[in-house]
Amino acid sequence: MAKTATLLDRTFDEGVALTMEARNYIAYQEQGSEQEQNLPHNLHVGYHHTRVSARLIQAMTWLLAMKALLSGEISPEEFDSPQYSLVGGEECENPTGPELEELPTGLRSLLERTQLLYARIMRLDAMVREKLDAGEVPNFGMISGVQIIDPPTD
Repeated sequence: MAKTATLLDRTFDEGVALTMEARNYIAYQEQGSEQEQNLPHNLHVGYHHTRVSARLIQAMTWLLAMKALLSGEISPEEFDSPQYSLVGGEECENPTGPELEELPTGLRSLLERTQLLYARIMRLDAMVREKLDAGEVPNFGMISGVQIIDPPTD
């Protein structure tokens, strides 16, 4: 029987897809730098590129650490270390950006979607850390319709 995609797998796949899209978008924007030589505008756009990148780095680090925890590659104590904590702060948590009409449409879309992903990871992190604090192992299979491993075949 095939493994059903878990919430974690789907979120990871979304993060990878957004990371690739952001990389391609930023590379394309760099090539098309025949745009106006308006330094304040270019710095503003660059700042928001950095926010997108920071959110994705934080999200993907957390998702990889969670996969490692669930597969037994790292211990709950290791997962609880600052190395795997979400530390993006205000720049990652702040939802502003998609409404800023002076930003390119593609960047506004990336700002919105990376903020939604980051917020979802923050909620998952709180749930996981609550379980770990209670001495339990997080189980993404508790969510209806999600199966983490194939049932045993007897």
